Parts: sequence; C-alpha cells; structure tokens
Amino acid sequence: MRSVFALALGLLSLAHALPSAKAKSALATTNGTRFSIDGETKYFAGTNSYWIGFLTNNKDVDTVLDHISASGLKILRVWGFNDVTSKPSSNTVWFQLLSASASQINTGSNGLQRLDYVVQSAEKRGVKLIINFVNNWSDYGGMPAYVTAFGGTKEGWYTNTKAQAQYRKYIAAVVGRYVNSPAIFAWELGNEPRCKGCNTDVIFKWATETSAYIRSLDHDHMITLGDEGFGLAAGTSYPYQTAEGVDFEKNLAIKDLDFGVFHFYPGSWSVPNDSGPKWVKDHAAACKKAGKPCLFEEYGTESNHCAIQRPWQQAALQVAADGMGGDLFWQWGDKLSNGQTSNDGNTIYYASTDATCLITDHIKAINAL
Repeated sequence: MRSVFALALGLLSLAHALPSAKAKSALATTNGTRFSIDGETKYFAGTNSYWIGFLTNNKDVDTVLDHISASGLKILRVWGFNDVTSKPSSNTVWFQLLSASASQINTGSNGLQRLDYVVQSAEKRGVKLIINFVNNWSDYGGMPAYVTAFGGTKEGWYTNTKAQAQYRKYIAAVVGRYVNSPAIFAWELGNEPRCKGCNTDVIFKWATETSAYIRSLDHDHMITLGDEGFGLAAGTSYPYQTAEGVDFEKNLAIKDLDFGVFHFYPGSWSVPNDSGPKWVKDHAAACKKAGKPCLFEEYGTESNHCAIQRPWQQAALQVAADGMGGDLFWQWGDKLSNGQTSNDGNTIYYASTDATCLITDHIKAINAL
C-alpha cells in the first residue's frame, strides 16, 4: 500500500513539474526565420522595460502591461538580475547578494517575488517576456559586481570559476521559478556581453556552455545571447568589427541559441543615424543564412525619435521574410502612481506623439504585411 501511495505522489509531482500540452502549445517558438506566438507565425513588435521587475506596486505593473498589450506590442524584455554586494534597506528591491564567502539569492517580497508578479501579470495579458541573467554594465550590479565579490577583471569574468559557479546558481534559481510559464519568450544569457580586446572564442565558448546549461534546465523555452550584434563581415566601421570580443555570425551557429539579437545606438557608437537600415539588413542576411530569426532587440536615439528611428523599423519590415523576426524599441515609458518612469532620452512614452509614430503606425504596417 505504501508503495502504491508513493507512486501516486510521484506521479502527482511529475504532473505539476511538466507543462501540459496546452501550456506547451502556448510557448513562443521559432518557425524558420520567424517567430510563432500562440500559434501565430508573423513579425512581432515589442519593447524594453528594465525597471518593471523593480516596481513595488502591483497596480503599476498591471498598468504598464495593460498599456503594452493594448498598444499591440507582444514582446517585453526585462531585467532578470539585480545584483548587490552589500545588503540594502528592506524597502529596496534586490535579487542577488554577491559575496566571496556567502552569496544569497533573495526570494523574498523585495526579491524575486517582484519578478514573479511581472510574470504572472504578463501571463494574464498574453505578453511574452525575455528575461536576462546578468548585465555587462555596472547598472544593477552586473559583471562588475561579480568582480568585486570574486576578484579578477571584467574581461576575465567569462572564465572566472567562482563567478561562473554563482552565475549558474542564479540562472537555475530564476529558470526554476518560470520553467512552466507560457509568458517566457526566451532566456537571455546577458545584456550586451562584451570582452574588450579578447579573442572571440572567449564569448563563443562561454555562450556555448551556458546555453547548453540552460537547455539542460529547460527543454522548451527559447534561448538567446543578448549581444549587440557586433562582428559582421558586411562592413568595416566600429560595430562591424570584433574589437569587443563578439562575432555575431560565429555565435549564431551555437546549437542552443535559437535566434540572434542585435542593438543599434548610433550616438553611442559614433556612426551615422542613416546607417541603421544597412545595419538591420546585414543582420537579417546573416540570420537568413544561419536559418534562425533575428530580433532587433534594442534601438534608440536621444532626440527626433520618429524621424530617425522610423526608417530603421521600415528597413526591418522590408526583410521580414528574409531573416528579420521582430523588433523591440528602447525603452517603454509610462505614468505610474509615483509619476513618470525613467527618461534616458530614448524613452517612448505611452500615448505620446512618438508612440503614435513608432508603435501605433508601426503595428499598422506590420498588420499590412
């Protein structure tokens, strides 16, 4: 009798652990060089909100996701990391305390429970999330915080045994929370990983091994790298070079990376605004060759948003059948209970004239494809 009871408990646990057929059918996937969401294969638009997982008011989270959904945007990229090297006050949101002696993953109400609510709210509204695990930059900790805790250099982070061990512990903690959620569009290794002056093998090897590790934890959701798309043979200017240790075309070949991503910030990179359409089309061509979709994952300017960025969107739609699967502008702006969200100059605020141009009109153009 005990063995029968134990077997029943085991089967019940398995049923809870495995996604249902219905849940699996709701997962975002690739279909050639396009994406499929909820059974629909097409070009998708979306946006970025690094801050939504750090909000402490659930109604604010719901407001943002209501507005995103109502705007016709389907994909939202959020920060899945918030690293600290000393424990902040109890009313400050943080996800991971990094320490050489005893790192801690915060699963409390001011920790990953905040991200939990974002996932739950996105599920209800049919919005799909890209969640990344570490930042190249020092904002919200990132690789520099790991260096503070475990030593070495930022370029050495990719091969730092102790840093990588904690990074994987964090990945396992986050993936384990949402492995069955249909709200996850993809897991992302990091935000804009760079290794300045490094051989491109460094990031390639790290991305190969890390994506295989994530695949061992989650067989169903997509995985991507999160890079800026540096390293293309189609040009000679700074972003086409491999000085940052990134080879876009080489990394596209990694088995467990389901699609390629790239960013575009001409102001930061000292390239002309009108080089955007070529940048977009060159990546689409590389993705088409690799047989994987491209996602134009971040793009922005600090002024003249509509006039400058609309040609980039138009270029992406021109190659929607030839490698380009979607685009996400940086970044979403909204009015919350405590006022407007962060404005870094690139922000496109809900219901603004810029939003009409870059969201409403863009969605109309997508629907007309």
